[in-house]
Amino acid sequence: MIDNFAGKTAVLTGAGSGFGLECARIGARLGMNLVLVDVQQDALDAAAAEMQAAGAQVLARKVDVSSTPQMEQLAVDVAQRFGAPHLVFNNAGVGAGGLVWENSVKDWEWVLGVNLMGVVHGVRLFTPMMLEAARKDPQWRGHIVNTASMAGLLAPPNMGIYNVSKHAVVSLSETLYQDLSLVTDQVGASVLCPYFVATGINESQRNRPDGLAGDQPTQSQLIGQAMINKAVSAGKVTAAEVAQKVFDAVAANQFYIYSHPKAIGAVQTRMEDILQARNPTDPFADKPALGAQLRAALRAD
Repeated sequence: MIDNFAGKTAVLTGAGSGFGLECARIGARLGMNLVLVDVQQDALDAAAAEMQAAGAQVLARKVDVSSTPQMEQLAVDVAQRFGAPHLVFNNAGVGAGGLVWENSVKDWEWVLGVNLMGVVHGVRLFTPMMLEAARKDPQWRGHIVNTASMAGLLAPPNMGIYNVSKHAVVSLSETLYQDLSLVTDQVGASVLCPYFVATGINESQRNRPDGLAGDQPTQSQLIGQAMINKAVSAGKVTAAEVAQKVFDAVAANQFYIYSHPKAIGAVQTRMEDILQARNPTDPFADKPALGAQLRAALRAD
């Protein structure tokens, strides 16, 4: 837990939009040093200018979090400028949907590269720095927050590639929590599992690398994108509200962070399916019209 954020350093990936940007704004208000990381240069520049105007010390870096050399260089730059970070928010993510057998190898490489390997790099590079700082100072406190999704606790249809990446982040984060507890009481971990929130993730294709360009989208991918767009635009919880939940959780050493606590009912149903070895419950059981609409669209010639 971190009870006083002033003067502490935060590393935030995906800092140009959504949760990353809103967490940067809170960090600036609290007097933190900010390491802003994003793959989109214009969004990164705007975020850096805003945080500097708010009085924060800022290190801004354009980084593809899936890139091992770029992330390793980021860690070097952070250590040189600010030393070990106190808060690491492995937040950068991309969205992709469609029937799971229709995703190309490039789809898998892109989504797993950003959503999973980006978090892996953040954990493997910054945790040792934080543990070293903790060993040198008994008063030092640090915390790592990884952004997963409710899709990391459920398996909604027509978005398997995203589900797989986010389930992996939940597992990684739970293991990180347990591993840290074996070696230190000074560094904590949390996992953020948001539901549909307007963050810009539904526009992820804008940042897809040329080398991993997708093929012409399939019918299921187009349908999936339209459904996500509708759900995100209808969301009532803001990215700023979720960012505040992140800081509250870090201060309280709370592991699971939810944007929509009522969505946990679906997780309970999934767990009961597992415990009772019953077939997975229809995810549209409480919204049969939506399920019928999706089936009809996917079965249409």
